Amino acid sequence: MELKFVENPSPGCFRFRGVPEDQAEPGTTLMTSKNAEHIAELFSTPLTGAYNWDYEVANQKLWKLYELGKKLNWDAQTDIDWATPKLSRNQTPIDDMMFLGPFLGWEPFEALSEDDKMRFRWHVLAEALSNFLHGEQGALLVASQLVTCAPTEEAKLYAASQTFDEGRHVEVYRKYLEDRIGFMYPCNKYLKALLDKVLTDPRWDLKFIGMQIVIESLALAAFDLMRQLSHDPVLAQVTEYVIRDEGRHVGFGVTFLEEYYKSGVVSEQELEDRAMFTFEAAQLMRERLIITQAAENLFGWDPAAVRERMMTGAVMDLFRDLLFTRLMPNVKKIGLLTEKIRPLYEQLGVLKFEELPDATNIDWVAASKPFARSQEQAA
Repeated sequence: MELKFVENPSPGCFRFRGVPEDQAEPGTTLMTSKNAEHIAELFSTPLTGAYNWDYEVANQKLWKLYELGKKLNWDAQTDIDWATPKLSRNQTPIDDMMFLGPFLGWEPFEALSEDDKMRFRWHVLAEALSNFLHGEQGALLVASQLVTCAPTEEAKLYAASQTFDEGRHVEVYRKYLEDRIGFMYPCNKYLKALLDKVLTDPRWDLKFIGMQIVIESLALAAFDLMRQLSHDPVLAQVTEYVIRDEGRHVGFGVTFLEEYYKSGVVSEQELEDRAMFTFEAAQLMRERLIITQAAENLFGWDPAAVRERMMTGAVMDLFRDLLFTRLMPNVKKIGLLTEKIRPLYEQLGVLKFEELPDATNIDWVAASKPFARSQEQAA
């Protein structure tokens, strides 16, 4: 096995090795080559592990979520209807409101040919799904750390089941990108910055906050919108399955941290530190929504101009609001919407969502419902 180690994800648009060159999207290159089968980046973390010697289950709600995780496994290779015909590159892959809304009426976009506008749709979707994939790898790494450093029996076991879930999510989004799009984009720098922070911080509860409160709360809203607006039933099915898993993960994180922070083991100053970390993480995820790599790669557009267009559009305001509907109730539930931090969220205009239902309001009937298998599996 040949490995190449890098300091950051390589820029550009990359096709998968399984895509023949004569079928590759123009302008894409191979990330790997004959000289390197795998591209990797190293990071170090002062991780402190914790044994648990009593093996007691103190919270039955947390244990029930763990039991659901065991029962509701699905197979990315056989439970998805991969045989469903692919969309052609002349078909719009997702409703335009999700990605093209900010660009409609913008002179550089409107000057494009219809063919280039269609290519742009596919590249923007590829960039979005690529970051779903990168986020899932980050979740895989964080969950594996929590097996070691989480302090209680149910937290360790749940982190073990979540690690398997996240591995499956990496598998399914990689397969979708390779089989049905054929190319991918590197990790968004804001998402990468947050993953780096969460993975290298020695405090185990900040890993819970960063992944299960911030990244996955916001991702759930993005996944749900993707599921509703996708024109490909396979992408809708993939995303539905991932949503079911991630909903359990967020529910576990909120339930666990609420109990932990209310126990009094964290000082007031430590709680304020965690509240600020949560806000800063939410800001990074807000920036992560700004998709600029496709525009720069395809047309050489200035990323700053693309960012400004996306940040000022009414469609993106609506989209960002939708994402924070998931986050704010959870932040409040675990006690990190402190009086000192509230004005910062007010500046973002998202305090209006704090009274919405949080992730501990679990619909157990819906959460326990078996997955609808692929037609092949059902037969």
